[in-house]
Amino acid sequence: MKTVSSLLDEEWHKRYKSISKLNIRSSIYDVTNRCNLRCKGCFFFSSDEDKAAKEEMDLQKWEVFIDREKERGVNLAILIGGEPTICLDRVEAFYSRLPTFCATNGLIKVPRDRFPHLMVGISLWGDEEDEKLLRGKDTFPISSRNYEGDSHAYYLYTITPKQIGKTERIVNRIRDVGLKIHMQLLSNDEGVEEFFWTHEELKDIRAEMDDMLDKYPDVVISSNYYHEVITTGKMFDRQFGWGECPSVTEPIDRRDPRPKHLMGFIRWASDLKTMHRCCTSETRDCSTCKDGAAHMSWVMVNKRAHIRSEQDLKNWIEVYEMFAKLYQFIPW
Repeated sequence: MKTVSSLLDEEWHKRYKSISKLNIRSSIYDVTNRCNLRCKGCFFFSSDEDKAAKEEMDLQKWEVFIDREKERGVNLAILIGGEPTICLDRVEAFYSRLPTFCATNGLIKVPRDRFPHLMVGISLWGDEEDEKLLRGKDTFPISSRNYEGDSHAYYLYTITPKQIGKTERIVNRIRDVGLKIHMQLLSNDEGVEEFFWTHEELKDIRAEMDDMLDKYPDVVISSNYYHEVITTGKMFDRQFGWGECPSVTEPIDRRDPRPKHLMGFIRWASDLKTMHRCCTSETRDCSTCKDGAAHMSWVMVNKRAHIRSEQDLKNWIEVYEMFAKLYQFIPW
């Protein structure tokens, strides 16, 4: 019988033990329905999730809600929106109670005297041309100025098909401002022309992502196996999609049979009552989903499937380590 101990040497077994005890229990929270950008392809607005619930404005109700979430066992609050930094009092309500991650476009600086250890993921949708086309402005000059050298921030680089051949320039720009980078792929929820992925483009970008990890291991937070899974949509002989995704809100998940699932996961709307379907869009066709966190979670909840060879288990460990680094459960 193959076991973790039988497949790993001492060094890798130590790495396995350091992550196996983390017991990460995450949920996602729409901090606000408002944003200071309107990006083409943003799943929040493209699926009208901003209209799904009336935003709760009473800070005390947020505090009571967060206390209940902590009692429910949540030990990682992932804050999205809209744009969470528009409502820093709500961000602080989470931060003072739970390990917290804030996804932001970087246009409003998180004050470090108030949030010294808040992990911040800064969205970036490509080079200057892609940013202007998809987001209405090039955000990098502002976000990089706000977070240069910040040890608790990194860029979430959403790669588009038009970025093939250009990723090294982006990686170098981010390296030059003293930040880390994590790569994910555009899902193109609003069907922007020329931004759909082809099979050949996915093969090309996988090779490019692997190359960036090889060349810049101290800057790029990733793994080759993650690149394989997110570009192919496959884990072994299984295809990512509605029947496989682990990031579906647990209390309203009616799939039968239910796949391996993030325990206790809920994506909450900003009224603190409404639950969204999953970690991304209410209307997205799951077969087109390229969401990085969903694919990482898919790997993570399927540990047993990876206990079949030394390399498979190492792949699982690297993906779990990547997730833990991105949310500051283990150091870079």
